[in-house]
Amino acid sequence: MNILAAVMQLLVAVAFVSIPVVRHRYGAAAKAAAVAELRRQNVRPEVLEENKLRFDAGGHETAAPATVAAIMAATAALNFADTGLAPLMTWIFSSLTLLMNAGIVYSNLTAVKSVRAAFRRKGDPELARVEVTPFLKAAENAFPHWVRAQTYIRNTVVFAGSAIALVAVSF
Repeated sequence: MNILAAVMQLLVAVAFVSIPVVRHRYGAAAKAAAVAELRRQNVRPEVLEENKLRFDAGGHETAAPATVAAIMAATAALNFADTGLAPLMTWIFSSLTLLMNAGIVYSNLTAVKSVRAAFRRKGDPELARVEVTPFLKAAENAFPHWVRAQTYIRNTVVFAGSAIALVAVSF
């Protein structure tokens, strides 16, 4: 059963790596679309840089998913090696991954509301007047249509893979 857990953890790792890969490939197009939308709204595009808003795979947009992927790969290695530590590490990290992914899904579902609030908190009056819904829609539409399906698949792999890994090490 440890082999099944390990395979699921490797799939979860690949799913998390896909996040910065897609952002790296299409983030510039998303930024360009967001800038065009800001111009349409008569908002200076420089407000993005001034407030460190990104659409690419820089910073935590790469570090966080890469860290999760590395931890899941390391936990998979423990399961492949069938060490006594593998079940405990699986319970810890697969559970945390389930919770983190739930947070990611929630964040995606409430993006307009949370971005609007974040823009207001920044204290930049120009940023606070951005119409967030068309701004985010413009950036989202710059990604290929298959990215939406990839997001659903990634979430399914993360939720199901983590749950299966947890069940596998329980026997």
